[in-house]
Amino acid sequence: MNKVVLITGGSSGIGKSIGEFLHHKGFEVYGTSRNPERVLNSVFPLVALDVRNVDSIQAAVAKIIATSGRLDIVINNAGVGITGPLEEIPTAEIKNNFETNFFGPIEVMKAVLPQMRSQKSGLIINITSIAGYMGLPYRSVYSASKGALELITEAVRMEVKSMGIQLTNIAPGDFATNIASGRFHAPLLKNSAYEIPYGNTLKLMDEHVDSGSNPNEMAEAVYQIIQNPSPRIHYKVGAFMQKFSIVLKRILPDKMYEKMLMNHFNL
Repeated sequence: MNKVVLITGGSSGIGKSIGEFLHHKGFEVYGTSRNPERVLNSVFPLVALDVRNVDSIQAAVAKIIATSGRLDIVINNAGVGITGPLEEIPTAEIKNNFETNFFGPIEVMKAVLPQMRSQKSGLIINITSIAGYMGLPYRSVYSASKGALELITEAVRMEVKSMGIQLTNIAPGDFATNIASGRFHAPLLKNSAYEIPYGNTLKLMDEHVDSGSNPNEMAEAVYQIIQNPSPRIHYKVGAFMQKFSIVLKRILPDKMYEKMLMNHFNL
């Protein structure tokens, strides 16, 4: 029997790449999009879902279970980027980022856990970010939302392990997707104290995404995790130096690591 997979944010970027890869491997894949009727080239069905809306999450999960009779793998991929000096990011945008990147995955987990518990099996993969392992300048909110998802996955994993349910995190580095065009950028304010350093950092971030890795690397990593009967708690996927930066944070003194980051971003 083919395993049933739900991928939030499956209409583009990493989510689309994962969905196509698993579809071609024979999985029964469902993706989600806030406006699935606008997506014309998906090789797997898309269900309407907005991770900021609990009713839409519950309706989408119920529809998939009614259609397929089970739900084996859930990949919390939907997320949005956000940049800017904390002082100049509107509070409404900070809350929207956490609604999408943190509270959304929580509500998806709440919606799918009863079905997985009844099956006595299931796998939830939360897509976080290497940025969630460190506070990055002008990405404070993004780092915080992804770091929070890392920690809550660790905790929930222990809560449901005896029920036959597995949880794991995958933290990607920079990948060549459309995330830069879709994220919220606090505007560069003329005569702001942050105008020059934020502008330089923003340009560097966009260059990193444009030269990022192929999203298919994430798809292959997800497939390998699915094949593993006992997945690890954390996975990192990306360029060597991006992954190595996490190791450096563990071993370097705090101020030395901070100086390294500031030099990297020319601050």
